[in-house]
Amino acid sequence: MVNVCLAGAAASGRAPIGELVATFRKNLLVTLCALTRTTERAAHRRGVGYFLPALFVDRFANLGGLDKTQFSAQLDACRSFEDEAWAGYWRDLAAVHLGVAADALERLGGPRLSDVLDGADAETTRLLGEVLGPAVEVFADRTPENAAGLVDDFAARHPDHRDAAVAIDALLKAITYLFAASWPGWTPSRLAAYRECRRLFEALLFALVPAAGASVERLRVTVDGDEVVAYALFPPGGAPMPAVLISNGLEGTIEEALLPVLRFRDAGLAVVVMEMPGTFTYRKPLSPQSEDVYTAVIDHLASHSRIDPDRLGMVGLSFGAHWSTRMAARDGRLKAVVSNGGLYHRSFQPAATFGMPEIMLWTLQRTTGATNSLDLARKLGALSLKHLYREIVIPVLAINGDTDTLVSTQDTVDLAEQAPLGQLRLYPGDDHCAMGHYTEWLDDSLGWLKQQLGA
Repeated sequence: MVNVCLAGAAASGRAPIGELVATFRKNLLVTLCALTRTTERAAHRRGVGYFLPALFVDRFANLGGLDKTQFSAQLDACRSFEDEAWAGYWRDLAAVHLGVAADALERLGGPRLSDVLDGADAETTRLLGEVLGPAVEVFADRTPENAAGLVDDFAARHPDHRDAAVAIDALLKAITYLFAASWPGWTPSRLAAYRECRRLFEALLFALVPAAGASVERLRVTVDGDEVVAYALFPPGGAPMPAVLISNGLEGTIEEALLPVLRFRDAGLAVVVMEMPGTFTYRKPLSPQSEDVYTAVIDHLASHSRIDPDRLGMVGLSFGAHWSTRMAARDGRLKAVVSNGGLYHRSFQPAATFGMPEIMLWTLQRTTGATNSLDLARKLGALSLKHLYREIVIPVLAINGDTDTLVSTQDTVDLAEQAPLGQLRLYPGDDHCAMGHYTEWLDDSLGWLKQQLGA
């Protein structure tokens, strides 16, 4: 095991007693509201933000390049988790940015936004790429650190293409708010927002990736009646190359995972992104047998003409890291994995649900097909990977923030210590999946995988 706390932040110390007491009181209230099914009533008074994980703001602000203070205020102003109220609130915010994008597209002589939202056909996609392509870096080179000034910086260098940059930025912000509207899935209005978000992102993806000098392919894999839809990003060139499969977590979308890795389009790796079984469009619940879904996707990748089957890796985020870790033990075709913020054993114990919001427990129950709280505890316990740590004979990079408030950081430590080739990287003072160091851990992880896979 290699234990590395990355530079750039002060080492975290023990929290002041007052802070610990305040956290305990909040977790107790959140738990009591979950047990008594009174979270919705309490959210009418306190706002939904009080009942969501601390990383919620970072997660969405990072994706859309949103101002964190503004997004936090918008979150506090939302007062309901009910389907129509929740989705409608975030859709209204998305509509503001869609209006900005529509005006910019009109000035550019591009396709109508309504045609893009309806599911762009080949001609609409071609035209969208033509008018937005000159500003492709606003789409493909975006990070949480540069997003706020990206449009102005680009426009200062390319004033003739400012409208293209404005349109791309506005569409990405709209995608982020539509993702928020779809979170965490399962209800009609949320799923309608999910579909709209996907159509919009697909239009941008297929219009702009060629302008960035890469190519993208939609992959479909059918497994026992469920269809997996994944997206593969290929760098230039035709020779078989290493590939990395990325799977995000409980209510993460392809947009959230794929947009940040566009910067690595020239890294000599094919990057394939899929959503976790049991979420959004999947029909079968999550269970230990869900590893068959990942096996089928890896089968597909291993047979792809542009992928070297002997150089496959995997990255898992949050609950997706459970699957990257499980598949590291189960599928010998994987040569290296990165598991960030995963749930492996301790996070599945009943005590781990203390402080977990009702909406998250509700989502877990539906994802696993549990009929009640006791059934949920049983189904989660069956997912424990403790017995598999020693069977992971490939390099595994276990990553997390050192103060994870959502799952057990000790799970990450245990994996790194007990997997024979485990390496540990905890980011000081950071939360679940090291969201505060997003660019840093992503750069470091893909660089590590390039080395392991010989890219």
